[in-house]
Amino acid sequence: MVVAGPDGWMKSQYRKFNIKGTEITPGDDFGMMKEVLTRRFARLLKEDPDRQSEAWPDLLLIDGGAGQVSAVHEILAELGVEDVPMVGVAKGVDRDHGKEEFHRFGERPFALAMNDPVLYFVQRMRDEAHRWAIGTHRAKRAKSTMANPLDEIAGVGASRKRALLAHFGSAKAVSRAGLPDLMAVDGISRSLAQKIHDHFNGD
Repeated sequence: MVVAGPDGWMKSQYRKFNIKGTEITPGDDFGMMKEVLTRRFARLLKEDPDRQSEAWPDLLLIDGGAGQVSAVHEILAELGVEDVPMVGVAKGVDRDHGKEEFHRFGERPFALAMNDPVLYFVQRMRDEAHRWAIGTHRAKRAKSTMANPLDEIAGVGASRKRALLAHFGSAKAVSRAGLPDLMAVDGISRSLAQKIHDHFNGD
């Protein structure tokens, strides 16, 4: 979720959301949208019910068409937030950049001239939201790639992890090592070797 104000991007207000709902399946865009908006606005209602802070939006832009706008309208109505205007931004029939359609709840869609500065601003907003989302996904993927099962074992810090990897070559090889082999590594005591062995062998 990205936020812009009169002076440009308000990056301190950007938010990343990890979807927590167990009933939400991959690809359930409406379920994810409901969770994100419920968490965002429930927090605003709790922390700033009088709407004094800049965190309250003057306009909510939604990446989508009539279906998404209708869903967001329903979500906000459930929260009692019915006075925040919202507009859905959808690509036109031929999905051409510059032929976006704008959707408001209960009204016919409309378009802006291709040279309209408002259209340019909205396109920049959508591009920034996509950039932010893609950056978040990449960071999460990189983090999971860097994760090492040795990190889960108490007593195996950075130096012992380096020693184990230098000795065996990989975490997978460590997982297959016997007790005497583990004890042969510098800095690995009998008790720690036992703990590592048990960790990988389910004891």
